[in-house]
Amino acid sequence: MTQSSIMRCVAVVAMCAGATISQANAQGETPLQLDDVHRVADLTDPAFSPDGAAIIYTVSTHNLDADETTSDIWRVAWAGGPPQPLTTTPATSEWAPSFSGDGELIAYLSDEGAKEETQVWLMPAAGGAARRVTSMPGGVSDYQLSPDGKRVAVVAEVGANVGGDPEKPKPIVIDRFKFKEDGRGYLDDRRKQIFVVDIASGDAFQLTSGAADSELPSWSPDGSQIAFVSNESADPDRNADYDVYVVAANEGAAPRKVSDYADADSDPEWDARPQWSPDGAKLLWLQAGDDKYIYYSPFQLTVADLETGALSAPARIDRWFYYPKWSPDGKILALIEEDRDTWLAQIDPDTEEVEFLTSGQRLAYNFDVAPNGNIVVLDGDYARPYELSAIDKGARRKLTDHNAWLDERRLAEYRDISFRSGKSEIHGILVLPAGHEEGMRYPLIVRLHGGPVYQYSHEFQFDWQLYAAQGYAVLGVNPRGSSGRGFDFAMEIYGEWGGKDVKDIMAGVDHVVGMGVVDPDGYGVGGWSYGGILTDYMIASDQRIKAAVSGAGMAHFLGGYGADQYAMEYEFEIGLPWRDQKAYEKISYPFFQADRITAPTLFQCAGADWNVPCIGSEQMYQAVRSVGAPTQLVVYPGENHSLTRPSFVRDQLERNLDWYDRYLKAK
Repeated sequence: MTQSSIMRCVAVVAMCAGATISQANAQGETPLQLDDVHRVADLTDPAFSPDGAAIIYTVSTHNLDADETTSDIWRVAWAGGPPQPLTTTPATSEWAPSFSGDGELIAYLSDEGAKEETQVWLMPAAGGAARRVTSMPGGVSDYQLSPDGKRVAVVAEVGANVGGDPEKPKPIVIDRFKFKEDGRGYLDDRRKQIFVVDIASGDAFQLTSGAADSELPSWSPDGSQIAFVSNESADPDRNADYDVYVVAANEGAAPRKVSDYADADSDPEWDARPQWSPDGAKLLWLQAGDDKYIYYSPFQLTVADLETGALSAPARIDRWFYYPKWSPDGKILALIEEDRDTWLAQIDPDTEEVEFLTSGQRLAYNFDVAPNGNIVVLDGDYARPYELSAIDKGARRKLTDHNAWLDERRLAEYRDISFRSGKSEIHGILVLPAGHEEGMRYPLIVRLHGGPVYQYSHEFQFDWQLYAAQGYAVLGVNPRGSSGRGFDFAMEIYGEWGGKDVKDIMAGVDHVVGMGVVDPDGYGVGGWSYGGILTDYMIASDQRIKAAVSGAGMAHFLGGYGADQYAMEYEFEIGLPWRDQKAYEKISYPFFQADRITAPTLFQCAGADWNVPCIGSEQMYQAVRSVGAPTQLVVYPGENHSLTRPSFVRDQLERNLDWYDRYLKAK
């Protein structure tokens, strides 16, 4: 069935070059300031009360005194009214809240305690003292309350070194293929397992076991069973063959495999636990394509009939689905990623019709649905970070505005652009300097997104607005390899990094120069993660670049094999370094042809990042320093792949601005 035949209602988005994104908020006259980064509130984890009358959620902000990002739990009424904080703990964080089935209690995760280990806590929904209900060695990474609120399923690590004294470390002994992971460190014999904890007594028993991680526990509506995800293949580190299992919530019960697909079902990295239908008869989850396509293949819906074992695949369209859930009437709600937008959709599993419940130039990040059918979506646009809105009678009704201070700022204008790169049509977003004048040309910064299978969308990006406030035009291109436009478009760069995507970005620069809005004599580039990798490709390919910022990048992939957490992915996409050396050398051309680089380049990395470790930035810094181009290396110690320490977040923004100013504005 084709995509067009199953879609009943699709919002139309302007795709033509120069289409202006309308400003949704009144604006002040003060430009965005560097220190405003500390004022941004980040909302996550929306969860309904059982009666659908209230939503609880997490708000993360910068605590400048502690120099940490901390989180609190808030509550807002579905009917509207001022949101209220339920926790106010500047020294600790609370997040991932959920209601008990009777609505009397709120569970959440917190790092409060002497060891600062994450555990499950409970507090009365009507107010009162909170108490810790788990004491798992090493802490808890995920949880879900049972429907009756008497038990909680938690995910915790087991292994010889779990819960040890950090002041007296033991040797780390490793014999597995995947031996490191960002945020977890070296992986020895530790495995994630599911435990069931009695809330009244604190007694716990281990529900799953074995040589594989078991994650994403999900209680059946009657509380008798738990669905979960695990990779029980002979060597789970060498494939993504995650499967969905169901097990009775009793000690010693044997799990039953529900899925039959040979590759990834409900991969834990997607953070989308299996979902029980309201009557407990079906399970819903996401399924990937073949292992070899890893994240290039769109995640699709899968439904299992638990009585017959029959599997169905409703609404198989060439787009990425996220966070599917059942609605009370048996339909499916999910986020669907389109070109530069992500919308909440309702899918009828019988007719395969898809109806979008949100539309326009927006990015939906999460949502929840109540037992009575009330829906709340967490989404935003270019002028606002994610906020909560009710989907009420077919319309979006705002519930929160934690970032109302942005009304005091003059924000930049976004324009959608489209252009040709060879035979391909490429899309992007151009941001003009705040208060720009038609006919003026401005210095250009090209931002390169991570992934590589990701895209720039109609969403608030603080750094873009800050650059625009400082007089820069900002260009975000979604080159071939990006998400939002289907499998074939993403696969254009499979195993061919730094080729077509570089050409598309250079064509985007040519396009905006031709529009007469940017300086034709040179430009700046920058990005983080694959954006840093792509920055390395760009400075080795385009002599017009006058300033570059490469964050968490890598360009010597022969030397990077085994240094990061992606050995399996490399072997699927590129091959084996000792067998496919030429393929590795081909995608490593910025390092092996470093003498082509003349652009002043600032390299950055996070000291505890094992997603894209510092070795990638260090090697490129050393190479560029050797050939004599202006360069500098900045290491943010103790940080994982995403910077969270407020002083580091500000420092990075300030350094980037200073670097671009030095080389793009000097003339």
